[in-house]
Amino acid sequence: MKKLKLIQLNFLVLGCLLASAAKSQSTEATPRDLFYDKVTTAEKEAIPYPYINESNVLWQKRVWRVIDAKEKMNFPFRYEGNDWKGMKSLVMILREAAINGEITVYNEDYLQTPETPADVDKFGAGTDTIAMNDLEGNFSRDTVIKKEFDPTRVSKYRVKEDWFIDKQTSQMMVRIEAVAPLYYDDQAQIEIPMFWAYYPDCRSVLAKQEVFNPKNDAVRLSWDDLFEMRYFSSYIIKESNALDRRIQDYTSGVDALRESDRVKQEIIDKEQDMWSY
Repeated sequence: MKKLKLIQLNFLVLGCLLASAAKSQSTEATPRDLFYDKVTTAEKEAIPYPYINESNVLWQKRVWRVIDAKEKMNFPFRYEGNDWKGMKSLVMILREAAINGEITVYNEDYLQTPETPADVDKFGAGTDTIAMNDLEGNFSRDTVIKKEFDPTRVSKYRVKEDWFIDKQTSQMMVRIEAVAPLYYDDQAQIEIPMFWAYYPDCRSVLAKQEVFNPKNDAVRLSWDDLFEMRYFSSYIIKESNALDRRIQDYTSGVDALRESDRVKQEIIDKEQDMWSY
């Protein structure tokens, strides 16, 4: 008799557990769109830069370059996350981090005038007031339309970086100093820097954001990986010079591209010239 009651009790407990499991499954949120839990990205940290002593800097050159998302190698910059919904474009990552106070952004590339989160939030967004008329053409009321920020208007990024030779390691190195999304303004018909983000401060944010990899869905780089490993195509628009001129200020067209290549080759040759055989 006691054995029968014990069996009945076990069946009762098992039934309760199954019912609880079924209920939890039925009330579960959106199903996981993957066959495993992705935790690597959330656990990533930016690798700190090694300390560079001023006395070890044998040579240095500062350049400004542009990354054009329309180039094939730069397609990850314009990926809109149509399938992998967790991904964001670079401009949205930087914009949201600036609005949330995770990073400080600046008004110019020498990083002296900080912009407030409110200024960042209203750039490219805001409200428009449209006058509404009745059927007879007379004014009836004003309608306020909210304008959301459109990330597709950013197709280029400006990068400020320093190339230098470390005498201690006898290596050419590069450090990105600042990044600026370029927003296309319809009225002015030019591309305007939205803000300048100090790259070393952004690395902790970028290290936790994935970049689309067209070669392998299982191997996802972070935005910090992409920049540090130089997985992008770009062209130089300015080098440090006495007159503070950009390349477009003294040449244009094909000659501007040749001048950009000349500056790039000069940096490469500088490292080669270090060695004598």
